Amino acid sequence: MDNLFDIVTNNNSFEDFALSNGFTYWYASDLASWLGHTEFTSFERVVQKAISACTYGGVPLEETILVDWKIEDGKKKKDYKLSRFGCYLVSMNADSRKPMVAKAQVYFARLADAVKEYLDHAENVERASIRNEIIDQEKSIAKTVKAAGITDSKSYAFFQNAGYRGLYNMNLSQLKKKKGIPENRSLLDFMGKHELAADFFRVAETEAKIISENIKGQTKLEEAAQQIGQQVRKVMQSQGTNPEDLPIAEDIKNVKATLKKASNKLKD
Repeated sequence: MDNLFDIVTNNNSFEDFALSNGFTYWYASDLASWLGHTEFTSFERVVQKAISACTYGGVPLEETILVDWKIEDGKKKKDYKLSRFGCYLVSMNADSRKPMVAKAQVYFARLADAVKEYLDHAENVERASIRNEIIDQEKSIAKTVKAAGITDSKSYAFFQNAGYRGLYNMNLSQLKKKKGIPENRSLLDFMGKHELAADFFRVAETEAKIISENIKGQTKLEEAAQQIGQQVRKVMQSQGTNPEDLPIAEDIKNVKATLKKASNKLKD
């Protein structure tokens, strides 16, 4: 197989740029350049998504993505040491519209012996990243509504259901039945990338509304959650999509297992 980075510089390949200090690694700043990113600051957001996917997949960060500081022109600059799997995660989270990113996704998916097409693989990596971000966002909103008057799990479940009802125009139990999701599993575990992103936005905006408007009490909190859900629904419908009609995605538990498998295959 042709090496992905044969054309990077002076016909050197990706593997030729590997460094070693206890483990084999590549600098994120170099990878950013190879993938067509001119600003490392914006590329760092891609690295953070990879860190999130790594965390959710249960892959040790100390073996995958390490913060490093380099001295350039007398100034201390932040960078990252990426293992081969770290490069894989970053590439899967990068913008596939960039030609070199698309090539990188193919390259690393093949190295990981991915069973599915690389585009599916890339989407699942992004799903793991967003799913982890939602976990953090849900923890945050739980604290916010607790301070606003929802202090028990049953009341919180009603609050959550109001948000889903606004977005999907049906209660959560009805939605799970419609999509064929087991009652004891989270809907989030079966959402595709775009649906997860919409749900993350819904939860974040609900919390922002509660804080900015100083909303208190069960009824008003549920109303706020439903209103934001309805607003997100309208946006999705304007793009020709009813959220409740979106197909379910691969169980996120399988995605986590795939990430660990890929991590093991890409170890030095």
